[in-house]
Amino acid sequence: MTRISPERIAQIEARYQELQARMASGALDGEEFVRTSKDYAELEPVARAAGEVRRLRAELEVLLVLIDAPDSDPEIIEMAAEEAQDLRARLPLAEQHLAIQLLPRDSADMRPAMLEIRAGTGGDEAALFAGDLLRMYSRFAEEQGWRIEILSASSSDVGGFKEVIASVNGAGVFAKLKYESGVHRVQRVPVTESGGRIHTSAATVAVLPEPEAVDIQINDNDLRIDVYRASGSGGQHVNTTDSAVRITHLPSGLVVTQQDEKSQHKNKAKALKVLGARLYELERSKAAATEADARKSMVGSGDRSERIRTYNFPQGRVTDHRINLTLHRLEEILAGAGLGELIDALTAQDQASRLANMEMAG
Repeated sequence: MTRISPERIAQIEARYQELQARMASGALDGEEFVRTSKDYAELEPVARAAGEVRRLRAELEVLLVLIDAPDSDPEIIEMAAEEAQDLRARLPLAEQHLAIQLLPRDSADMRPAMLEIRAGTGGDEAALFAGDLLRMYSRFAEEQGWRIEILSASSSDVGGFKEVIASVNGAGVFAKLKYESGVHRVQRVPVTESGGRIHTSAATVAVLPEPEAVDIQINDNDLRIDVYRASGSGGQHVNTTDSAVRITHLPSGLVVTQQDEKSQHKNKAKALKVLGARLYELERSKAAATEADARKSMVGSGDRSERIRTYNFPQGRVTDHRINLTLHRLEEILAGAGLGELIDALTAQDQASRLANMEMAG
């Protein structure tokens, strides 16, 4: 475990106190206050962890001096030794917690996210499974106090979705959902299967952080916007108005279509939102390419072609292949309630990997 120096801890606490004083001064204008408040909120858990390490180290140092003092009472020495033993057990955990707090943070962690689910191999069964995944994430979002909005959906004739795109809004959405990107596999007997044979189907999940206005500037001259009449279900407007929108971003070749709304204006706004998230992810991927080796060792690499998880109905289990974790709580996980345990395990493994890399680099 990398030991955080007393000097580094003092710097963290001094910065935290400085931000507290600035916020209490009443001298900040609106924009400065918002920026300082954000810095304060981000530093607060780090400063608390640093303060705990400093306190435990100071208490241990006092006890060791007391134990080594030649004129100490034997009973006091015995009591001090017991307390010191307790502190020696607690201090490494506190130091590890501080080291985790000091790990470089993904700037997108606190962002809302775009959730894209697409049916893969398996035909109708894959579409039904895509619907199951959407319900799982919707219930998990509700449990977290997040708001989920369907932006675009292509339904399957038998139920479920060929493709569905949703916006998930709330605090720390991307930090939790980023580990969900990849291929999700299901093993079960399809409702259409009369022989009772188990089929394997798959759906692909992509989680993209939603950019802020300063992150992505989309030039109107880089866009080709086509309007056309929507197809499929949707009411009378389907055949009477050119409400559907297709936006092509010429420099990247990205294409986004949107036809769920009756209004062309609303479809265009939703399509631009999806395009912005995809362009932002494209830029993030380019930046991450320089750290490709490091990302390979991380749990949340976001590789959409990687088979990350299997949902096995006959055995009632869910297995995450990245961390070799199997939970025999399939129904609870698909209901959203058990998904948090998987995500917490993935987060812990990712943090452990990054701490190990940091120690090797140091």
